[in-house]
Amino acid sequence: MTQQIALGQQIIVAPPATSANLGPGFDSLGLALEYRDRLTIRTAQHSRVTLLGEGADTLPTDESHLIIAQIHNYWKARGFAPVGIELHAENNIAHARGMGSSAAAIVAAFAAADALLPASAQGGIDAIFQAAAAWEGHPDNVAPTVFGGLSISTTNADGSFSSVQVPLHPAVRAVLAVPSNGLSTEAARGVLPAQIEHAKAAANSASAALLIHALSNDPAVLLAGTRDYLHQDYRAVAMPQSAALLAALRENSLAAVISGAGPTVLTLVADEAGVQAARAAIESFATDSSVQWDIKVPALASNGVTVEVL
Repeated sequence: MTQQIALGQQIIVAPPATSANLGPGFDSLGLALEYRDRLTIRTAQHSRVTLLGEGADTLPTDESHLIIAQIHNYWKARGFAPVGIELHAENNIAHARGMGSSAAAIVAAFAAADALLPASAQGGIDAIFQAAAAWEGHPDNVAPTVFGGLSISTTNADGSFSSVQVPLHPAVRAVLAVPSNGLSTEAARGVLPAQIEHAKAAANSASAALLIHALSNDPAVLLAGTRDYLHQDYRAVAMPQSAALLAALRENSLAAVISGAGPTVLTLVADEAGVQAARAAIESFATDSSVQWDIKVPALASNGVTVEVL
């Protein structure tokens, strides 16, 4: 028997931006960043969408909007008939920049859908994570959006997903260089080879292990821990300015990586001096760059998606 969603419920959902991969942690590591989209959602007879910020001029304003469509799908899968959604979205996470905007949207949708169910039917945070990771196809961006902090995630043999959260060293900070041009994840993945040499795979494993130690215990080894052998060199052709900035930062002994699928460049530092060094190197590079660069220094988000019931 199909059940009904109560009308007149109102919530605010705020998913964080994220940076996946972090260099060698391809499709497994992700870090939550403390700036967020803010979505006000109300159940109603009819759907209506208002948009501010990213995608305001291009995203749909009817029930085909991703968030409304996926709220409805989440409800249907649990035996509830969809009702209208009044959605007001303040989109602060840049789209197509490698900062988890799609993960933020899908996690926000499923977190909202779960919160709007009767308490007895709610699946909780793991159900949100499983649904979002299944939709994305891999959990590296989804996990930090759901749980916050630094996540190590994997796909299990049965197709489900697992994630553990690793405590971060309190000194670790992030500096983002966000370019004015975007790049789709599909384009970034399209340049990757089907196979790599065994020696490169072994070297990448060592880097990823060292990176976990650097982020949780010893930021002094961040530069070595962020050396990637799996994807960044191959993706350079799709984002030449980002690749050039990445090289410039690392030549200055700064632990820079491509954020997610790019083209944003993330630099991990351990103190204010590192922040200023990264900022200066980015500004110097930008004077001769063919694209504009927006520098952001967000806090690291200890919490994932939040839901406030009004």
